[in-house]
Amino acid sequence: MSVPLSVTPILSRRVDPDVARHKATYHPNFWGDRFLHYNPDDNFCVSIQWNGTHACKEQQIQELKKKEIEEALKAVYQTYTLVDDNDHLTTVSLLFRLLRQEGYHIPSDVFKKFKDEEGNFKESLVGDLPGMLALYEATHLMVHGEDILNEALAFTTAHLQSMAPDSDNPLKKQVIHALERPIRKSLIRVEARHYISIYQEYDSHNKSLLKLAKLDFNLLQSLHRKELSEITKWWKGLDFATKLPFARDRIVEGYFWILGVYFEPQYYLARRILMKVFGVISIVDDIYDAYGTFEELKLFTEAIERWDASSIDQLPDYMKVCYQALLDVYEEMEEEMTKQGKLYRVHYAQAALKRQVQAYLLEAKWLKQEYIPRMEEYMSNALVSSAYSMLTTTSFLGMGDIVTKEAFDWVFSDPKMIRASNVIGRLMDDIVSHEGMLPRPWNAYVKQFGVSKEEAYDEFKKQVENAWKDINEEFLQPTAVPVPLLTRVLNLSRVMDVLYKDEDEYTLVGPLMKDLVAGMLIDPVPM
Repeated sequence: MSVPLSVTPILSRRVDPDVARHKATYHPNFWGDRFLHYNPDDNFCVSIQWNGTHACKEQQIQELKKKEIEEALKAVYQTYTLVDDNDHLTTVSLLFRLLRQEGYHIPSDVFKKFKDEEGNFKESLVGDLPGMLALYEATHLMVHGEDILNEALAFTTAHLQSMAPDSDNPLKKQVIHALERPIRKSLIRVEARHYISIYQEYDSHNKSLLKLAKLDFNLLQSLHRKELSEITKWWKGLDFATKLPFARDRIVEGYFWILGVYFEPQYYLARRILMKVFGVISIVDDIYDAYGTFEELKLFTEAIERWDASSIDQLPDYMKVCYQALLDVYEEMEEEMTKQGKLYRVHYAQAALKRQVQAYLLEAKWLKQEYIPRMEEYMSNALVSSAYSMLTTTSFLGMGDIVTKEAFDWVFSDPKMIRASNVIGRLMDDIVSHEGMLPRPWNAYVKQFGVSKEEAYDEFKKQVENAWKDINEEFLQPTAVPVPLLTRVLNLSRVMDVLYKDEDEYTLVGPLMKDLVAGMLIDPVPM
């Protein structure tokens, strides 16, 4: 039940128009009402109905195939001969990557056989384009201390970049794409769509497999469009664009973000929960970063900490809208988890949110005091304000029985995996958003170490790469929590790498974001 926003005038705190505010200027929603209504193509609906039974059977087949692949990789790892006794660069590189992805401790020494007597990678490898590409992809599964993979990355990158482009060669198209977006840092559905377009150019492609891949993509895209329509209606009902015009209106971009975390049909509930929290927390972020005064932000933080509907009376009118939305989202969350007998999960989600706004408030305090913290102090708070711990916690709620209290306790213990994801989320955002109002790490780093801003950025990029090595390490067996939960953390990091590699695509909604949304949510794959 929503609390009425018309409260006793004495308790109401209206916004003083004369108060100086740090107002950011964000462009309006690019998509308008495009996703408000779900109107699938009639012919495609017939196709879905016609293939419904087949699709269900196909899903069962895919599960069996997945188990077969896992068993095959397990056999390869146990015998080891396919890797250790094989001198085919493509085969060794591919098996290394697949085994590492499955958590097997396959040593990087398997690549020593491809070096010459002087310890350099053999120049004869340069002509093996499939092998060079496979080795390049394998290097992105490296962990700390694997110098040979660092060397392999430099070797393959240099030679692949010098390759002459050829628009008619599908393999060269793969190479160009991989240099920009290696598989380990890619979003699965985005890469699936890209590879479908490449695969069909190979004369050797399997027509049945290609047709199945296209059908799978389009069926799932239709489901996602339906979900986005429901989310858009909810968002439009909140009317933040009118009531809070200073904030980013990015519900479509937010849904794309969540699709990167999990796209599978069985995670529908998890997506809905995470998307609603993501949408409102984006508004909260803008209140702290771009509009609220420090005194107002203290009131809002205290209201979140109390988590009581009566706290709304003490807030400025514009904050009441956001606070009520938070209460409603978490109330819906409580109802859903109560049905499942898993109400404890909501308590973890609320605790994560409270930590989040406390971190926001500390940044606002630093801004008010014009205080530049030391790097250690900045990062201690920034790894919370990145929101990735909070999003990870929330992402677990709707994932079913695989999630336990121990999994939530793991997140709150600040393990290496979570810390690495936070480093990626925080520093990649800060590098491309360095002109914002709040304290940024380069301020702290430049002041503390007396280096240039460019040198600070180089250091942050190194920290991001080290964080990826930490993530790879945490996937090696035995894992701290089930792999599907680790995958959420990995996917959150992937989204960050895709959307913040060169620009803040979420805020600016540049050509890349528009193309990604179109490919995932507008244009079906031609059959």
